[in-house]
Amino acid sequence: MNNEHHNTEHGHNEHAGLSKAKIWQVFFYLLGITALEFFIALVLVEKGIVPQGIANFTYIVLTLLKAYYIVGYFMHLKFENVTLITSIVVSLIFIVYLIVLMLTEGSYLQLHMLR
Repeated sequence: MNNEHHNTEHGHNEHAGLSKAKIWQVFFYLLGITALEFFIALVLVEKGIVPQGIANFTYIVLTLLKAYYIVGYFMHLKFENVTLITSIVVSLIFIVYLIVLMLTEGSYLQLHMLR
């Protein structure tokens, strides 16, 4: 009986920071960021106001911001223990580093070994 009460209480505390209003707020943040990305792509880049390189960098930053909101609020990582967050972020950094390393090595091999 005591264990049931503990599990129910844990379930409520786990989602205490995430109300319906907060879910809708995050949804509209994501919608606004997506609309900004479309505006940059379809208006600013298309008319030549913003160069493609700057637009690509902006897309990456905005996509990382969207990923933060999705992982933080919808996957409840924002409400988790700092140790878990750190282990996930460090693992992600190593995975991204591995991808960059493989792309760099692959381009080197393509340029210098296939001549």
